[in-house]
Amino acid sequence: MTNGGPWGSGGGQNGGNDNDRDPNRRPRRPGEGSPIPEIEDIMKKGSEQLRVLMGGRGPGGRGPSGGGSQGPGFGKGTIGLAVLAAVAAWGWASLYTVQQNERSIELMFGKYYKTGNPGLNFAPWPVVTADVLPVTDERTTELGTGRSRTTDAGYGRSAAVDTDSGLMLTRDQNIVDIEYQVVWNISDPAKYLFNLADPEDTIRAVSESAMRDIIARSELAPILNRDRGAIASDLRQAVQATLDGYGVGINVVRVNFNRADPPSEVIDSFRDVQAAQQERDRLEKEADAYANQVTAGARGQAAQLQEQAEAYRAQVVNDAQGEAARFTSVYEEYIKAPEVTKRRMFFETMGQTLGNVGKTVVEGGTGTVPYLPLNQLRQGGSN
Repeated sequence: MTNGGPWGSGGGQNGGNDNDRDPNRRPRRPGEGSPIPEIEDIMKKGSEQLRVLMGGRGPGGRGPSGGGSQGPGFGKGTIGLAVLAAVAAWGWASLYTVQQNERSIELMFGKYYKTGNPGLNFAPWPVVTADVLPVTDERTTELGTGRSRTTDAGYGRSAAVDTDSGLMLTRDQNIVDIEYQVVWNISDPAKYLFNLADPEDTIRAVSESAMRDIIARSELAPILNRDRGAIASDLRQAVQATLDGYGVGINVVRVNFNRADPPSEVIDSFRDVQAAQQERDRLEKEADAYANQVTAGARGQAAQLQEQAEAYRAQVVNDAQGEAARFTSVYEEYIKAPEVTKRRMFFETMGQTLGNVGKTVVEGGTGTVPYLPLNQLRQGGSN
């Protein structure tokens, strides 16, 4: 076919290709050389090449009339690659990793589905989503410091709130300033995630309430001295029992009782009172020691005198009983032989009387001059 336009035939050089007959093309003037490529021709060639790359048919794949499909096309290979890419992207969005110190909570349409364990987990997105929580990392809630603070050891996060939670009233109407820490972790991720709006504030409120109850039942002196370990143990049990009742999935690891002092406004006076009480206790102990010493000495002396009296009494009684027995035996012998007994008693009496007396016996006779040996008498008297 030829173009009947005024500029002559437009199809002589391309062999009558219908693609060259574009009414929107600028016609060539007569006498012009080789045609200048138009922008539309460049775009058509680019489209053909893109169609080949995307799996379509090029100009050689047209029908007998040479009028193949217009515009870019997509083949089966392209669709397959697109489907594989979409599946890969979906799988990448559905797979996630849980560390050893973590657990995951999977939600199906926003509702709890299951708990994921450490390792590689699969949650088909977007039907199922997952939240990963650090369960074994210890978190510390500090109370009584003037600014109560909660620290997450696993992620280094902390939050502080102004409070006077350290000032508490004891049973004996004294005020004590306490500083302590509650160390906790997550025991049940599902309960922790769904049953608590603000876990840190809940732990802080429960711990402060339990501590105030314990301090209100205690006196000041034991709190400052010896009962800190017992108070920390009681506080841990009370906080754990309350949190278990709430069903929040929190485990209280330990309680650190850091400090217990009087309020800063009266701490100097309190120390003076403590020093006076210690001095009083020292003097009381010294007085008790002296009293014990004197009492023990008096008791020992009394026991000694009592023992001596008992010994003297036993001696006198025994002597009396012996004399009575001896007299009875002599009397019995006297009844049997009175004269012999009298003589024996006379000799025994004289022997006892004259046994220690110095004496000189002089036999009478003629020619003997009696004299008294004064020196011997004196010696005998001294012996």
